[in-house]
Amino acid sequence: MTGPKFGRRLGERIKLLASLSGAAPAETSTRGWSLPGVEEMEFMAKRAAALGVSDPFFRQHDGLAAATTLIDGREYINFSSYDYLGLNGDPRVIGRVEEALHRYGTTVSASRMVSGERPFHRELEHALAEWHGAEDCVVMVSGHATNVTTLAQLMRPGDLIIHDALAHNSLIQGAILSGARRIAFTHNDVAAAREQLWMHRRAHKRALLVLEGHYSMDGDIPDLAAFVDLAREFDCMTLVDEAHSTGVLGARGHGIAEEAGVAPESIDLWMGTLSKSLISCGGYIAGRADIITYLKRTAAGFVYSVGLPPTNAAASMAALDIIREEPWRIARLRENSTQLLRLFCEAGFDTGTSEGYGIVPLVTGSSLLAGRLSQALFERGLNVQPIIHPAVPEKAARLRFFVSASHTPEQIEQTVSLVGQAMRALSE
Repeated sequence: MTGPKFGRRLGERIKLLASLSGAAPAETSTRGWSLPGVEEMEFMAKRAAALGVSDPFFRQHDGLAAATTLIDGREYINFSSYDYLGLNGDPRVIGRVEEALHRYGTTVSASRMVSGERPFHRELEHALAEWHGAEDCVVMVSGHATNVTTLAQLMRPGDLIIHDALAHNSLIQGAILSGARRIAFTHNDVAAAREQLWMHRRAHKRALLVLEGHYSMDGDIPDLAAFVDLAREFDCMTLVDEAHSTGVLGARGHGIAEEAGVAPESIDLWMGTLSKSLISCGGYIAGRADIITYLKRTAAGFVYSVGLPPTNAAASMAALDIIREEPWRIARLRENSTQLLRLFCEAGFDTGTSEGYGIVPLVTGSSLLAGRLSQALFERGLNVQPIIHPAVPEKAARLRFFVSASHTPEQIEQTVSLVGQAMRALSE
């Protein structure tokens, strides 16, 4: 199935959009509940349909999604999964999960503080603390909630949270919930962060500098050493979100500290998720033992939530063991990412600031073009998602390629060829 091209008929479609645009009130109401934004979503769906763009979201995969995936019985080259090291479905992981399942069941059935504590919780936490060179660690059932509950618990009104402008939604929501003053600085700009701290640090009690080790929209990394020096200069605690760094950065996959050659103990808090390289679900904070103990006793997202299920913990423990034993996976991921980045650049595509560690954006500069290109590639057997406004500024709309160690060089070459074909077809 093919949709209309961008050529002579685009003007007609713009007129159609104009005819659709003024109809909706700002919100709709269902049984007395006001639902802001519903009309806007419906309008956006109509606008996409008028331009021949199908909904690329919530597609159902028929089985395991790896370097390839099956959707409605058809095989696709897949760049929409976080399985950076190709470990999802590994028989060794499945074996460990089965052992945990038979011994502990599918749930711990309670908050860990009440009666949900199990041996595997501390085993995983000790392993993650060692991985990050930290004293201790706490594991929670959601990566997003880990950031929200940690920032909300540690910071207070009168404090300052200064963060990269491209910080993840979970970090922003946690900062807002804390009541602390929140200030963003220009992405990866140490000088801009220093200027904000120079202007605002003295007016606040405590300060927290928040970074990501590997930015999920752009695929670039911060100058960690420079930010550590900045934090010391202005007496700031530091939190680094390693969601897309663990298993990706550093020769052994230990993250941005290993990649940058920075002592891991120079960072106060390491945050990470279990859902990327560690092929499970959940999140964690590693850091000083007293901070971790405090979070375990007070953080709402931990105290009032069920403990991590046995199968989740077992999968992540198995992944950590395999990563230690098979560092070639990290090298393969880097080779694949570098190849994709290089070929896109040679073909004249805009890859933004990606450094080729596992995330390679293809910037289209238009949400419409991103949606159309994603659909055109799907029709050609390539699954990659568009990132459109308002998730990013309109001029930064893109396709986002998550690379895996399990992709082959041939698949990457084919991908670049398919993107070129689709772009040419859309410009006719």
